[in-house]
Amino acid sequence: MKQKIMTNSNIDPELEDTQDDDLYEHHKFKADKGQQPLRVDKYLMNYIENATRSKIQKAAKDGNIYVNGAIVKSNYKVKPGDVVQVMFEHPPYEFLLTPEDIPLDIVYEDDSLMVINKPAGMVVHPGHGNYSGTLINALIFHTDNLPNNSSERPGLVHRIDKDTSGLLVIAKTEAAMTHLSKQFFKKTSSREYIAIVWGNVEEEEGRIEGNIGRHPKNRLQNTVYIDDQDEQGKPAVTYYKVLERLGYVTLVSCKLETGRTHQIRVHMKHIGHTLFNDERYGGEKILKGTTFSKYKQFVDNCFKILPRQALHAKTLGFVHPETKEWMSFDSEVPADMQECIEKWRKYSINQKDYMDS
Repeated sequence: MKQKIMTNSNIDPELEDTQDDDLYEHHKFKADKGQQPLRVDKYLMNYIENATRSKIQKAAKDGNIYVNGAIVKSNYKVKPGDVVQVMFEHPPYEFLLTPEDIPLDIVYEDDSLMVINKPAGMVVHPGHGNYSGTLINALIFHTDNLPNNSSERPGLVHRIDKDTSGLLVIAKTEAAMTHLSKQFFKKTSSREYIAIVWGNVEEEEGRIEGNIGRHPKNRLQNTVYIDDQDEQGKPAVTYYKVLERLGYVTLVSCKLETGRTHQIRVHMKHIGHTLFNDERYGGEKILKGTTFSKYKQFVDNCFKILPRQALHAKTLGFVHPETKEWMSFDSEVPADMQECIEKWRKYSINQKDYMDS
């Protein structure tokens, strides 16, 4: 079996959509029941082989030490039951990229590129806890000699989250990688997403602008920085349009001007309309509606039908690197989202009939 070593080199700041804000776990410890209060830097010194105090203190200063998911300083006192992690933006070791025979939904393919319709649940590239079963594992089985992007990831021009479904373009040549990446950086590519969001979105359409960066207290989330903090994060612009009002949720179309990590999820939460069942951003709770037990049961059923954030990358457009022709691709909203939309549609009609009676 052919194998490829995958490393994580410095990421080109100009290729915004290839940027990856994942953190890699290097060490993880759970303090036992008898743990006496102890500074976290001293605690880690006891557990990490060949660690120096200065290295651990630098990790703390750089915000790479977490206790129970939150960043802590070096003087934090570890208590019984605390989960202590050391996280970095680079992998703890070079890991093998192994080709895997995983079916791909190929919408289009030629000698320069592929357009893939990614199912929800598939991770785009290997990272902590996901070293197999990813889109890249499938791609390198399907195609030899894919070009690496600036972070050494074969074929990837841009990416979408694990639990987001939809269209991705893959470069098969160095020339295609350069040409397509420039389009994403210069914002000349086109992408439309379909989302179900909590609440009744007041405006028929709108523009959301706000720098996006990592959340200061929860590094698994991103957040919008505004006012006196607006020098933090990276500029991000999302356009939204209401497609259908479904009572306590709204079906919207979102178009990206930029491509920040979790951009739609963060921006929609910022304006008070968290994505339906987006667990990372609080959308798995019942954020709008009634307190009736029947309503709770209805929403729980919707969560079961759609056990992920309600987001689908529906369309994709770009100039072909060789022919220079504009190419547009569209995809069906997947069955889990369609079924969820239909349930809300029926609910909102029944609710309206009840109110009118």
